Amino acid sequence: MDELFGEGWLFWGIVLALGVPVLLVVLTEVLGWLTRRGSAAAGPVRLLRNWVVPVGALFGLLIFAIQSPAEQVWARVVATVLGFLVILLVLSALNVALFANAKPGSWRERIPSIFVDLGRLVLIVVGLAILFSWVWDADVGGLIAALGVTSIVIGLALQNAVGGIISGLLLLFEQPFKLGDWLDTGSVRGRVIEVNWRAVHIDTGAGVQIVPNASLANASFTNLSLPTELHRAIATVTFSTDDPPHEVIDLVVDVARGLPMAASGEQPAARYLGAAKYLVEVPVSGPAAADDAVSLLLAWLWYAARRRGLSLDGDSTDPVAEPSALSAALELIAPAFRLSADDRERLAPSCHLERYGTGEVVQQPDQVPDVLRVVVDGRLALSIVTDRGAIDSGTADVGESVGQTVLTREPSFVRAVAAEVSTILVMPLSVIDEIVRSNPAVARDIGQAIENRRRAASDALAAAGIVRGALGGR
Repeated sequence: MDELFGEGWLFWGIVLALGVPVLLVVLTEVLGWLTRRGSAAAGPVRLLRNWVVPVGALFGLLIFAIQSPAEQVWARVVATVLGFLVILLVLSALNVALFANAKPGSWRERIPSIFVDLGRLVLIVVGLAILFSWVWDADVGGLIAALGVTSIVIGLALQNAVGGIISGLLLLFEQPFKLGDWLDTGSVRGRVIEVNWRAVHIDTGAGVQIVPNASLANASFTNLSLPTELHRAIATVTFSTDDPPHEVIDLVVDVARGLPMAASGEQPAARYLGAAKYLVEVPVSGPAAADDAVSLLLAWLWYAARRRGLSLDGDSTDPVAEPSALSAALELIAPAFRLSADDRERLAPSCHLERYGTGEVVQQPDQVPDVLRVVVDGRLALSIVTDRGAIDSGTADVGESVGQTVLTREPSFVRAVAAEVSTILVMPLSVIDEIVRSNPAVARDIGQAIENRRRAASDALAAAGIVRGALGGR
């Protein structure tokens, strides 16, 4: 028996025949467990099971079991493949150990991927040099010296270009910004959408600007996303010198307060600069919302200024203020309110038309309206405001009205927002009272409309799973 196991090839043959299958089974179980947990260590284990162990078994079979000479070509080829796989395994294990579970904000999490790739490349080159020197008896010293001299010559010839690349790499290592941040370089302002070893790609809204890393490294720039405090959208608007400044400031602040991108809990501000110019500051959540806030503010100001008789940019003209437009609107609603031609002519001086931009609030909930508003063009979106947000409860289309509770002196229970640019006929309470006195059936129609809208609101709340008492004065 001792003589039998004394033969080296037989011993190694039994070890390989029994040990390799057992090791593969163990690695398969470990790999399955790591995969179920979503662990990054599954990658190195998979490489070990699928490649390193089989190739290592083949190398052991050649060297120890078959006892092939180490100088044989096939033995050297297998040894080279095995050595390369071991290098990859070590690099993969180091990557998992150093970077897979890096804590946010740590140097391991902040280090740019290009430095990791360069380090990996250097380790592979050094590992291959050692491997070829050990397996093939190659003289890598002379090759390394030649590469070093060549690198020096190339570096001297391309020192400007290489200097720019080094500056960019240092910028990446410092990481003063990241993907998604907003930068202002003085000549370029936009959001960072790509960062590589050569340049930063900035989306300016009018295209993508390619800024070399060296340019950023050698100049100052502002990272608009770094401050934790609120960002402010700033705009300058001009009115007529005849417009009272306090009225303009009230208008601008009121419009800015209703912007959807305005920061919750923060108040916009406006101040008079002289020469009919006003500076508006709107707190927003970040620079990404600033441009949209300014654009929407200017659009809404156009409609709001004309509704209040103020002259944005020195102009207060509005096509809906023409008498013919008002006559057409009264003729449109005449059947619903049972208005004769004489009624329309008598009531016209007390009514007027208003226009609202898309997204403007036409009616707020929980307030007793003092006018009835009838849609003559466009569409209003109706909603119930709850702790969970706004719940859609229908629309008010052309010929339909909001603020019907003006007749019952109850607070409105829906919020009305212009779903598109809309023209509204405004009928004061005195006009509604006069219409009702002339024709009591109109009061019944308005009461029925209130009940229909209250029922639609209750159904919308029920569909959203919100239980609330009867919508009486709400």
